[in-house]
Amino acid sequence: MTAETVLVVLDAPAETFRKGQLELLAAGRILGSVSAAVTGPVSEAARAQLAEHGAAAVYTPDGADLGEYLVGPTAAWLADVVATAGGVRAVVLENSPAGKEAAARLAVRLGAGVITDVVAIEADGTAHKSVLAGSYEVRARATTGVAVLTVKPNSVEATPANAPGAAEATPVRVPEGAFATAARVTGRTEKPVSGRPELTEARVVVAGGRGTDGDFGPIEELADALGGAVGASRAAADAGWVSHDLQIGQTGKTVSPQLYISAGISGAIQQKAGMQTAKVIVAVNSDPESPVFEIADFGIVGDLFDVLPQATAEIKRRRA
Repeated sequence: MTAETVLVVLDAPAETFRKGQLELLAAGRILGSVSAAVTGPVSEAARAQLAEHGAAAVYTPDGADLGEYLVGPTAAWLADVVATAGGVRAVVLENSPAGKEAAARLAVRLGAGVITDVVAIEADGTAHKSVLAGSYEVRARATTGVAVLTVKPNSVEATPANAPGAAEATPVRVPEGAFATAARVTGRTEKPVSGRPELTEARVVVAGGRGTDGDFGPIEELADALGGAVGASRAAADAGWVSHDLQIGQTGKTVSPQLYISAGISGAIQQKAGMQTAKVIVAVNSDPESPVFEIADFGIVGDLFDVLPQATAEIKRRRA
């Protein structure tokens, strides 16, 4: 191990790591040499990925799969991993609800400063943090020996390291008593397969809101024509028109696609927080005074049920 290292916390993958997880490794490399703390078994393919993305060591829970429990045992184990690794400068986690809770629990154990909602990192440890529903960006830096950071998806490009790491396997036993009062996961329901890309990783996102009046047919058809993912506003998810895992915004998912098409969404600050880093934003809304046009690169004032089918038909015609 190097004198200073960055510990990147990753959920155990089914086979290989997702793009969003590899982004965390890239974020960690900005701060220095990285090692990975994986909450369960790691396949050979996944270990090869970790090596390609610069991991010097791969810490796994010895004799346990932390994915079978909520975050309490994970935080206890991570504290021991930090002690085992030595010289840990920062711990990087995903900016999910579970990631934030694990960060908080770990920080209490380490006496460390925590910075959440990170959208960029500087080499000196300064973190750019999105606040007030994405309306402002502030810079912060922990003054403690170890900093704990949760990084938003699509904040860093998931590029391989300049030089591969050894990805040396290092099992670390979970502390005794960590499972005594821990909540265990007793069952899981598999998410239906849509055939579309994962929302947070998609290069194209077509999102619908209250203006769809519950009919997401035109949204789905355009998304499929573009090879993109379907998203939704909180209003649409709360109405039960789509599942909450498609919700984009302050209390939903953050996306940063090359193209974001907003249809029938007002563009209130809650929605803006989840998509404002998209490279190109196209808004379709029948209200010319809608706030969404203030952040859109291209705006179409019209009925989405007229505009979207025409766009879908033209895309299909050109690709035929």
